[in-house]
Formats: sequence, C-alpha cells, structure tokens
Amino acid sequence: MPRLVIVSNRVNVPRQGGNAGGLAVALEEALETNGGLWFGWSGNVADERVQPPKKTVHGRVTYVTTDLSRQEYEEFYTGFSNSTLWPLFHYQLGLLEVSRKSFGGYLKVNAAFAAALATMIRPDDLVWVHDYHLIPLGEELRRRGLKNRIGFFLHTPFPVPEMLVALPGHRRLMKALSAYDLVGFQTPDDVRAFIEYVVGEARGGVGPDGWITLYNRVLRAAAYPIGIDAGAFARMAAEAADAPETRRLLASLHGRALVLGVERLDYSKGLPQRFEAVERLIEIRPELRGAYEFMQIAAPSREDVDRYRALKRQLEAAAGRINGRSSEFDWQPVRYINKSYDRATLAGFYRVASIGLVTPLRDGMNLVAKEFVAGQDPSNPGALVMSRFAGAARELKAALIVNPYDIDEVAEALGTALTMPREERINRWRSMWGVVSGNTVEAWRNAYLRDLSAGAELVRGKETPAAADLAGQSPVDGGIGPLMRHPERRPAASTGLVG
Repeated sequence: MPRLVIVSNRVNVPRQGGNAGGLAVALEEALETNGGLWFGWSGNVADERVQPPKKTVHGRVTYVTTDLSRQEYEEFYTGFSNSTLWPLFHYQLGLLEVSRKSFGGYLKVNAAFAAALATMIRPDDLVWVHDYHLIPLGEELRRRGLKNRIGFFLHTPFPVPEMLVALPGHRRLMKALSAYDLVGFQTPDDVRAFIEYVVGEARGGVGPDGWITLYNRVLRAAAYPIGIDAGAFARMAAEAADAPETRRLLASLHGRALVLGVERLDYSKGLPQRFEAVERLIEIRPELRGAYEFMQIAAPSREDVDRYRALKRQLEAAAGRINGRSSEFDWQPVRYINKSYDRATLAGFYRVASIGLVTPLRDGMNLVAKEFVAGQDPSNPGALVMSRFAGAARELKAALIVNPYDIDEVAEALGTALTMPREERINRWRSMWGVVSGNTVEAWRNAYLRDLSAGAELVRGKETPAAADLAGQSPVDGGIGPLMRHPERRPAASTGLVG
C-alpha cells in the first residue's frame, strides 16, 4: 500500500493530554497504517517566515509544520481564505471582501507550501489535500513535476455558479481544482454545483461514471458525507453523564428541559436568528414558559477579525434583551456562553439535553448534529431541530428540518420538540442513529481513499478517457455517474429521535 501524505491548513501534532477530534484521529489512524506524513501550518505567526519546516515524529507518522509571516497570515489566512472564500462558500455575498493583494498572498503561500512539501513526497505516495485554504496546492505540486495521485476534499459547501462567478478569480481557482484526480464534496448538491460550473462556465464535459473534463484534464468528483466515531462518542457521552460538570448543569436546570446549541462563533451558524426564534417561542407558546432553558455555547473564533467581534457583541445584546424582557425571578430563558469546552464535557451536555438546536444558514455537514444524536440516551432521547441548509439534513431526515431564516418556523419546531411524545422521539432517534452509526468518520475516510487510490491512472496530456471525448457533454447527455460515494450503511433499528 502507498504511503499517505495529508495536507491541511492546520496540523494536529499529538501533544500530551491533547484532545483531538474524531476527524484528526481518523486521519492519524490512516497515516499510522502504512506510515505517512501530515503537512501544514503550525498556527504560529512570525515577523518573518525564515525558519525551515519543523518535523515531529510519532510512531509511523511524521508531522511537518511551517510558520506564516505576519503578511502571509493577513493575506492568506484572514484575507483571502476567511474574508473571501469563507463567506462566498457559505452563500454570504454581502460579506464578501475582494482584494487582489490577498488573492496574490493566497497563491504565494500555496506555492511556498508546495515547494516545501514537494521535496518530501515519494513517487508512489498518495496525497490528500484538505479544504478551501489549499485549493491551488495540487496545481503547484504538478508544476513541480509530481505525477502522484492527488485528491482534494472540501469540508465547506460549494457555491452554485451564479454565486461563484462573483469572485474575480473564479476561473483561476477552478483551473487549480482540475489538477486533482478526485475532488470530494460533502453532499450531492455540492457536486451538482461543481458540475454546473464545469459545463456552463468552463465549457467542460461530464461523461459516464462521473468522469469530468475541466480545462483539458480529466478527474472525478463525488460526495463523501463525513461522519463521526459514533460508537466512541456514545460511550464518552454515557460516561460523561455522571461527570461533575454534567451533574452541575442538571442541578442548575431544576428539572427544566435543556435546549442546547453548540457552535463556533461564526456568522454562518445563524446564531442571531436562533436567538430570535427562542424569543419568538416565548411569545407563541406562553404555556411553556419556565419549562425549558436555552443554552448557547459559542466557542471564540477569529477574535482578531472585526466582523466576529461585532457578532459577539450582537449575541451578548440579544441574550441580555431576551432575559431582560422575559425572565422571572426563578427562570432565565437564555444562557449565552462564549467559551470552549472539551469534547468529553460537551458529550455529557448532549447526553442530558432535551433538544439539539442546529440551525446554520449554510454548513458543509455540521458534525454537532451527529454528535448530538450519538450522545443521547437511547431509552429517552431528545429531539433534533436542524436547518435544511446543513449538509447533515440530507442524512438525518428524522430530525425536525427547518428554514433558519423563517423565525416562526424554527420557534414552532421548538414547541413541537418540547412536547413530542417519548415514543415518537425514540423512533426518530433510532432512524438517525442508524445513519450516524453506519456512516462513520472511518468509513468516510476509507471510501475516499479507496476511490482515490483505485481510480484508473491518468496519463498526463493523454488522459483516459480522452478529454476530447467528454468535452461538451452535459450532465444530461453524458450522465454524472454516482454523486454519492459512501460505505454501506447498516439499516436503522427502526425509525426514531429522542428527549
């Protein structure tokens, strides 16, 4: 088996007492299996990036990290990656910031990463590049003569062409994507958006079984919905149910139902709209006053960006307004917490929550929804209220699916969830657990790597099938092949959800 090389914006270098997430663990397991290399940014910002990449070896895995200079950080990371691509890919055109300087910095950092990485890659290595920060990396590696199989996976949504063309450099980015052998997305909707651009804007083609021609190269694109380590998370939640933090939380509720939101503080998560929906619930279901409390955990994020600081102030004001208007001497409807908790603590909170409130305005997948399902008590689970614009909504169909922009609809769904009979909650939970426990992060990883390594070798300049044979074909006359690539899911125990 070939050695695996993973490239991501941030690298999960193992540390004593670390708390790696399920994705990091799954990738590390794949690297350990046949030996591997994980390359990316260290997270450090220096006045000048003059230090060579730092290597750390754990077991059969070599972790290689490089610093960014202050200018690179501002142009590549806070600039083009997070002020341009992030809002664009999350359908927030009104927040899009366009700068040729930041785009140039983005391309330069990708070129620098490729230059450092190319010397470490062996001829038979399998290379897997992750996320929007590193779209041009594969193309830069090709320029340095690498003929390895190189795959790319996008963890965010992919915008429809009508939105993507708002980016001045959209053709440059899409041409960079053509350097990959396999481009993976979270959902079939993302694949369709990609194909619509290929056919409508790039005048490429789509052939049988998913072959795509884009800028005279042939590649494949498919959906690989990411999962979690469901069994491990369920065990963690069961153990955390008796943890001191969980007991303190339960005691503070005084028997009330907990409506729980857990997000990174980001405008794509729909947090202001979520607070409005909770406020609306108080108005439309007065009989439920005092029966529940809404707790929103919003982990600090990009605190050096004005937009995020403004969002933090907006949520603090919303929580104060709602509590000021609606609290009683023995009841406060909203708890807003702007801090991070480790996964074990959150697992305990999921275990005792009656409702999971997951309402992003747009999300690639949203693993919080899947962790909420895995963390629940199967004998008395809670209900999940979830945005239709989260990738997970395509899989967790037994959740209460809502439009996060429709404040009344979200409020009504909360009322439904709070009064849902136990039998219905159990049935809904069982249906979702069947999906979450079947399509795990390990299965996602294996499915992607299997397709990347098993695809027919492409002869550079003489791609097979011939690019000329696919050019001009549309998704209708050429067929798009299987959009969804994921492992077999074991059937759900029955249909279900919980509280």
